[in-house]
Amino acid sequence: MSGFYQNGYRVFVFRDRPFDVAQGRPFDFAQGRRATSIENDALRVTVLHEGGHIAQILDKRTGINPLWIPPWPSIEPSAFDATRHPEYGGSAEASLLAGIMGHNLCLDIFGGPSTDEAAARLPVHGEVSTARFAVDANANQIAMNALLPAALLRVDRRIVLADRTVHVRESVQNLAASDRPIGWTQHVTLGPPFLEKGATEFRTSATRSRVFEGVVGLDDTLVPATDFDWPLAPRVSGGFEDLRVYTSDPRSSAYTAHLMDPARDEAFFVAFSPTAGLAFGYVWRRADFPWMGIWDENHSRTAPPWNGRTLTRGLEFGVSPMPETRRQMIERGRLFDTPGFRWIGARCRIEVDYRAVLLGAERIPESL
Repeated sequence: MSGFYQNGYRVFVFRDRPFDVAQGRPFDFAQGRRATSIENDALRVTVLHEGGHIAQILDKRTGINPLWIPPWPSIEPSAFDATRHPEYGGSAEASLLAGIMGHNLCLDIFGGPSTDEAAARLPVHGEVSTARFAVDANANQIAMNALLPAALLRVDRRIVLADRTVHVRESVQNLAASDRPIGWTQHVTLGPPFLEKGATEFRTSATRSRVFEGVVGLDDTLVPATDFDWPLAPRVSGGFEDLRVYTSDPRSSAYTAHLMDPARDEAFFVAFSPTAGLAFGYVWRRADFPWMGIWDENHSRTAPPWNGRTLTRGLEFGVSPMPETRRQMIERGRLFDTPGFRWIGARCRIEVDYRAVLLGAERIPESL
């Protein structure tokens, strides 16, 4: 471990095994993963070197990280081997699930690979989730980048911590000599203890919405392929589910796609934990990411590594409404007269900015 203190910020780089700065012991959540953290008096932000996940945005007063840490052991993606690690399942999702945490990037697809892509070992949500990032930390910021050889893309991300806000500048460069359609989604997933059944509240700048057109899990509660207006989604059992409060169902699974308000330049979501007294959310330019998907897994998936133990809500803002294969994404084209993917020109680079905020609160803010 190496680290330094500068301008009120502490920076720690964990080359072999991560250590808790305050307690001098390994991070429970990181489970031996190679990670880099920066912190100030309010927050600690941690990224994983393999996969590039933003694994932790920790409120130091309460000790709560709103982001999801899976209940199964985490390993480096480079260590994953399907024959030696059956505990992560036998699907194309296994290599992703072996190392996923918190906020993971989906590029250059949002969803599963095709049959041929899966045979070529392309993971769910693209190869970035198993890529090795070069990471450098300096005072209050982290710089990280990775090359995606199969997709012929370069990803750069700069994370700056300022008070209770995490500013992210992210770019994708096309290394190929041809224009490309890409999927590009920020897969932010919340988990316990911040996420509680029947308690955690949500607000977002969503408008027109659609329930996923296929099967999400074993306990789907919403009517598939149905259009609705945020926040009332039609239930299979009749009536509506208010997506502004996390479900109280014993088991459930759902995915809904939401068009961010075209009348607003900035889009947002915010989640509120009454128990923790914390509000957590993201803000981004709607022109960059016009869609947000909401994915709920409520003890529904029983196959490894889920084993019926997982409680999550994913709030996944990006250029695509639905998780689907590349061919399906292109063939869909548009939803609600809004593009469902983004073009990146030959040898061109696209840059976006977004930010995460974690605040103490007595009630949920209506916007960020």
